[in-house]
Amino acid sequence: MSYNLLKGKKGIIFGALDENSIAWKTAERAYDEGAEFVLTNAPIAMRMGGIKDLAAQTNSKLIPADATSMDDLNNLVEKSMEILGGTLDFVLHSIGMSVNVRKGKHYTDPKYDFTTKGWDVSAVSFHKTMNVLYNKQAMNEWGSIVALTYMAAQRVFPDYNDMADNKAYLESIARSFGYFFGRDHKVRVNTISQSPTPTTAGSGVKGFEGFLAYAEKMSPLGNATALECADYTISLFSDLTKKVTLQNLFHDGGFSNMGVSDAVMDRFTEA
Repeated sequence: MSYNLLKGKKGIIFGALDENSIAWKTAERAYDEGAEFVLTNAPIAMRMGGIKDLAAQTNSKLIPADATSMDDLNNLVEKSMEILGGTLDFVLHSIGMSVNVRKGKHYTDPKYDFTTKGWDVSAVSFHKTMNVLYNKQAMNEWGSIVALTYMAAQRVFPDYNDMADNKAYLESIARSFGYFFGRDHKVRVNTISQSPTPTTAGSGVKGFEGFLAYAEKMSPLGNATALECADYTISLFSDLTKKVTLQNLFHDGGFSNMGVSDAVMDRFTEA
């Protein structure tokens, strides 16, 4: 169902890889709600995924960009404003990668070059993106910038590895840069802490299927899906949330406030 929540709004969506990704679902929902936007991802990700199909489906343009490169980001923002005919109303940062996870390096014995690369891609890229948007005054007043995170930034999930550190840094950037963006340009900056979601990136974490089942049993409303996260993101892009900023918003079926659930306890008390 469409409510025209984003009618006339323009933006950039980072990170759509395939139809399982939250960014992909958000692009579909933004289009349904009347938005125009540019899709972007790293050049290698664009070759791997089906983002061209998404662009055709949503009548969007594609601009490859390495989100760790200031030159690429400057080009992305400038060309996006040219394509869309003006400044932006929303940006989604849906980027995360750990080379240590991919290479099977344990948290206690990482390769620090890998750590630095993952930190740059997953967290510092958010600062770089907002740097460009802020200094180019590319966002309209009451615009909205959202990044996706995970509650391993606050609690220990052993197999999440250095991505937990990356997400903690990402959330700090949202608060710190969000203050200046709000004060100077009346732009909102928030992060969404989503349930474990079977995306290409999420499924790469060791033991993911078991944790997905555990989170489902722990959450009174069950795990939030990628589409449900997209709906929540749309609400943050809309004018209905104009005074929500500097927040880390848990979208996880209640998991983040649980200590234990009956369903989990039943598993430990079975005869």
